[in-house]
Amino acid sequence: MRTDDGSEPLTYEQAGVNIAAGDEAVRRLASHARSTFRPEVLSDIGAFGAVTAVPDGYSEPVLVSANDGAGTKPLIAAALGRWDTIGIDVVAMCADDIVTLGAQPLLFHDQITAGRIEPDVTEAIVVGLAAGCRSAGCALVGGELAEHPDALADGDYDIAGFAVGVAERSQLRGPITSGEATLVGLASDGLRCNGYSLARRVLLDGVPDQDVLSAPAWPGADHSLGDEMLRPSVIYTAAVLALFDECGALGAAHITGGGLVANVARMLGPAADAVLQRGTWPVPEIFGHIARTGPVAPAEMERVFNLGIGMVVAVPPSQATAAIDAAHQAGHEAWVIGEIRPGTGSAHLVRPDS
Repeated sequence: MRTDDGSEPLTYEQAGVNIAAGDEAVRRLASHARSTFRPEVLSDIGAFGAVTAVPDGYSEPVLVSANDGAGTKPLIAAALGRWDTIGIDVVAMCADDIVTLGAQPLLFHDQITAGRIEPDVTEAIVVGLAAGCRSAGCALVGGELAEHPDALADGDYDIAGFAVGVAERSQLRGPITSGEATLVGLASDGLRCNGYSLARRVLLDGVPDQDVLSAPAWPGADHSLGDEMLRPSVIYTAAVLALFDECGALGAAHITGGGLVANVARMLGPAADAVLQRGTWPVPEIFGHIARTGPVAPAEMERVFNLGIGMVVAVPPSQATAAIDAAHQAGHEAWVIGEIRPGTGSAHLVRPDS
């Protein structure tokens, strides 16, 4: 069909949006999402909204939600053409936020935005999202796949999502208002999703380069920098819930952007201080490499990166050993890294002899 002047009419695909590629990507994604479904999921993939029942056993259930994304980590995935783990990161950022309040993650929605949809890439991203949801115990019930030509270049992907969890209202963990507690740190073996803009500036001059990413992560390393920078985020959901249930944990802090001090302070009320002891846990080599290469000052490293601790849980002092054992049983290294004392609502990172 031609217009009155004889020209071909403009199509959506000519404007940069390929509906067929989007349909093919969605077709591939459904089975991965269904593999995460919990018994409470009442709808299927493809509806305009997802329907999920509240699990049995709650007398006064409340919903807890959080949203987050993968930051600039997808630039590393794009440079290496490896997209199967980045979804784990997005789920980790959301699910481990809500678990700090004592909520069981229930459902997850993703948002994948591309300059041009490539079904193979989109499927790989959802493989990671599904793996993350299975680890966190939540269902990938839906999401949004959007093609935004001109706003994003071909090959560019922005990946985000949100999680909803459920908790018994009387069991919600809020700010720690007073008293004393031991702080147990759960290990993170890498950058997770945080500080990548600074890490890229230091290690890649801001722009991911395949040759640099293929080189050893640092002198003498037995794996590449690309492997290190794509190391997926640890998901702590099961461990934190076990510490709440078995050890009477008082609160938890998810160590994301802002580092240890800023995030630990978020779980404190106005009459409690957190004192974190440097040197009480091993710091992964990637952080020393960034600090030396930058160079990046110690205070800035502490303000930006997790430095090897992805979650901090406050437990009664009598439960410290049991908490570490429970973390080990859930598959995480853990250490006593500090304490909560009466104070003014602030957190401090100090030397062991302070």
